[in-house]
Amino acid sequence: MIQRDTFGQARDGRDVTRFTLTAGTIAAEILTLGATLSALRAPDRAGLCRDVTLGFAGLAPYLVAHPYLGSTVGRVANRIGHARFTLDGRTYQLAANIGAHHLHGGPTGFHMRLWDVVDVDDGADPALRLRWVSQAGEEGYPGALTVDTVYQVTRESELRIEFYATCDAATPVNLTNHAYFNLAGAGDILDHELELHASQFVPTDADCIPFGITRPVAGTPMDFRAATRVGARIAADDEQLRIGHGYDHCWVFDKPAGELETVARLVHRESGRVMELATTQPGVQLYTGNYLDGSLVGRDGTRYGRHAALCLETQHLPDSVNHAGFPSTILRPGMTYHQTTVHRFEVC
Repeated sequence: MIQRDTFGQARDGRDVTRFTLTAGTIAAEILTLGATLSALRAPDRAGLCRDVTLGFAGLAPYLVAHPYLGSTVGRVANRIGHARFTLDGRTYQLAANIGAHHLHGGPTGFHMRLWDVVDVDDGADPALRLRWVSQAGEEGYPGALTVDTVYQVTRESELRIEFYATCDAATPVNLTNHAYFNLAGAGDILDHELELHASQFVPTDADCIPFGITRPVAGTPMDFRAATRVGARIAADDEQLRIGHGYDHCWVFDKPAGELETVARLVHRESGRVMELATTQPGVQLYTGNYLDGSLVGRDGTRYGRHAALCLETQHLPDSVNHAGFPSTILRPGMTYHQTTVHRFEVC
């Protein structure tokens, strides 16, 4: 159920291990570098298995700046405006890595760290637990944070991702997985049909920093409450789409906070592949690969161009630490952060 091999060596000479977890009809490859989902194979209606995520053939591209292909990102996913926040009366300055702002934990965030293997469960539903201990001051964040990422593949053809975290001082935490999905296994994702159980989204300014409010999706290109082709309105004359050069926004789910419920469904009709998404998180960042420009070369030599894949990054709302009206992302000593996201694969 679990295979392991050495994928290469990190900059300090330590081995980067690749684990392959197989159950049901799917197989997931996980790297200890960045606790990264480096591949995910799922069958089409004819039984042909293809990788439905973007990833690299070797380790070298993962060791330099890349668009977080399959990475675990943190401490705080998404953007923090002006790379700073105030907590308990003290202002913290973070690493700025997207203009004046902070993105996905900073330039050497969790995606660049070599995680420790804590547990390998080679049962019928194989699981892998990886750990990173983020020291106080890392990328400017207060307090030490111990983070576990647990990947599990089930006999029901589900990829289950769970995050756990504890701290020794108050700190913001908002973890997500940054996989890029293409259920066709090639081409672009504009013909994929997406359904989101969300009637509100988070509008942003020209730097993609939230205003601290939500808006209804009704009557806008952001409305995916009914299954809609991703490309149907991506080029619409809409200010928010112009800002993101496509979809790069957070949707707020209609479900109760903290409940594990199905919130999204992605379908590629030609192949028959379907991915349903369930999560405990309150929102999801839909990113349609707007800045992929063909410079990245994937496993089979394919260059990843614009809209080659999309991300469904389940998470808390972006820049929550600077907006009192958003659900809090502050973790304090004695608390345990725990979030779950399940990707369920089937064929239509």
